[in-house]
Amino acid sequence: MKRLIQLSCIAALVAGSAAAIAQQPGAYTGPSSKPAASGYTGPTSAPLMTTKQLLDNGKDDQYVRLQGKITSHKGGEDYEFTDASGKMTVEIDAKHFPQGVNIDQNTQVELIGEFDKETFGESTLDVKQVKLIGR
Repeated sequence: MKRLIQLSCIAALVAGSAAAIAQQPGAYTGPSSKPAASGYTGPTSAPLMTTKQLLDNGKDDQYVRLQGKITSHKGGEDYEFTDASGKMTVEIDAKHFPQGVNIDQNTQVELIGEFDKETFGESTLDVKQVKLIGR
């Protein structure tokens, strides 16, 4: 009986913690979004490029910055990123979205990440940080 009470208490604590985490606001407002952890948000030496420049001249494993909008969620960690020069697929793990902030297709963002250049198929940006622009 004592063991059953202990297990019940542990289950209640775990359920309460999960509910508290699920209620935290922020991150991308598309499907499968989760709050992101805090991290470094200061300056970077990664060059600012346009989508077209990156797709035309980027090198594999190059760190870059892009500024524009995340215009749609393609599923999983894949999003469509759009700037004035074009569109490309970016991969963003939910933990890289800023915590406590909702991001939609109208939000200006800066993405910092590693370019995955493909000889055949679609090249993508593996995003390591999402920053809001103008806030």
